[in-house]
Amino acid sequence: MLRYVTTNDGKVREAEAYLDDDVAAFEYDYQEIQADSLEAVAADGARKAYRHVGEPVIVDDAGLYLEGFDGFPGPYSAYVENTLGVECVGRLARREEATQAKFRCVIAYCDGDSFEASPEPVDTDDRRGTDIDADERATAATDETVAGEELPVKLFPAAVPGHIVEPRGDGGFGYDPIFEHDGTTFAEMTPEEKNAVSHRGRALSTFAEWYAGR
Repeated sequence: MLRYVTTNDGKVREAEAYLDDDVAAFEYDYQEIQADSLEAVAADGARKAYRHVGEPVIVDDAGLYLEGFDGFPGPYSAYVENTLGVECVGRLARREEATQAKFRCVIAYCDGDSFEASPEPVDTDDRRGTDIDADERATAATDETVAGEELPVKLFPAAVPGHIVEPRGDGGFGYDPIFEHDGTTFAEMTPEEKNAVSHRGRALSTFAEWYAGR
């Protein structure tokens, strides 16, 4: 059974659409590192979760990237949401006419084993302060030795473009009401519609295709 480290039932339902019944939520409260990239945060979380549960795990990290603000809030999206609020971020983006944005998500997978070579590079350096454009890379892998134990983590990044608008819709969570994709905010979409186009859905789709042959 694949363990999805999350307390968000909506994320698990999204994953089930791609992984059928081979995934279950796993609640694990760990100290999340502060880093400038989703890849570093997700990879660190996957390693910690695998060491705790001893079974295959996936961890995701996601963020809203405002192109007019050099990608802010990016990996700090949850903190900004909790401190400033979604509507404040929306007002700031609209006031500065910096509404072009994208959602990014990284799925990190760890099962304690190594991975076969892939077309993407294997990064053995510290990933903090770096970022991967999902349009350029479909998957990536990183290795890190911690306390003498090498735990490779496979990363699956994805992104969806959009614009920041006045809040609309009652569904979804987080920044969904202010993020519009193809004329509809994520909060106006049904869960199935959102899952078909969202950053997390795209990352899960790529991961599920790879995981089927794992």
